Amino acid sequence: MKGPLFYSKILLFGEYGIIRDSKGLSIPYNFYNGALKKKENPSAEAIASNASLKRFVSYLETLQNEQPQLVTFDINTLKNDVETGMYFDSSIPQGYGVGSSGALVAAIYDKYAQNKITVLENLTREKLLQLKNIFSQMESFFHGKSSGLDPLNSYLSIPILINSNDNIEATGIPTQSLDGKGAVFLLDSGIVGETAPMVNIFMENLKDKGFRAMLKNQFVKHTDACVENFLGGDMKSLFENTKKLSKVVLNNFKPMIPEQFHGIWQRGIDTNDYYLKLCGSGGGGYILGFTEDLEKAKASLKEYKLEVVYQF
Repeated sequence: MKGPLFYSKILLFGEYGIIRDSKGLSIPYNFYNGALKKKENPSAEAIASNASLKRFVSYLETLQNEQPQLVTFDINTLKNDVETGMYFDSSIPQGYGVGSSGALVAAIYDKYAQNKITVLENLTREKLLQLKNIFSQMESFFHGKSSGLDPLNSYLSIPILINSNDNIEATGIPTQSLDGKGAVFLLDSGIVGETAPMVNIFMENLKDKGFRAMLKNQFVKHTDACVENFLGGDMKSLFENTKKLSKVVLNNFKPMIPEQFHGIWQRGIDTNDYYLKLCGSGGGGYILGFTEDLEKAKASLKEYKLEVVYQF
């Protein structure tokens, strides 16, 4: 057996902010993908993935027993497939902020959920929210607390605009220009990040009044502006606001930025060659970069390999 492919995603804007009702913009990233598979002689990775799936299946069984109105699966078929060696074959790096668990959740829902909402129907706001809620509870198995956006993006494979927690919509993004000088890129930190500890630090920080004020008056404000600028194709304002956002993150989210990148982060702000921001929860994995001049950014970051996600 070999199931359909589910892609990685990139949350261009909104990491952490969407927990506090900021806007967010998530786009599919087709460079990485995963699919459910079975084969005769499984590799060590496949065996490890299968063991993880067994734990996930018992979590899903509990979830549907406790909340049958939320989601039900063809649990017997799912159990049988896992018992006979099914695993998730994925090129999506884990702990890199590009949605490895999201793609797995999307694949399981697609194959085993009963009365599932499909991409082919009219995706009303209610249906999108319902899917997001199902995915949030399914993905909580991996992260402790999930917004459900990664699996939603992977499942639908279309850009998603988050206006607030209870207002999301499918959206279009400006067409790429492959000879454009401007670009969004990924920078590999070379470190695997773990989502749960980073989210815990953030939740602890939220208890501080000053941190909450900074989030509302700076972080959420600049994030919202970036989303509007990007969707509106206003690249001049986009870079002004991304620079502000990059500064706020460096000053207030230091634990989420690997230490050896603090100087590189500041250098981008000082030179205007590029601006960095978190990709996912941070702590390692990829760092997201924005530049008005890709060649300049490449020269400035020559010791790193940049992966271009989007050009304009």
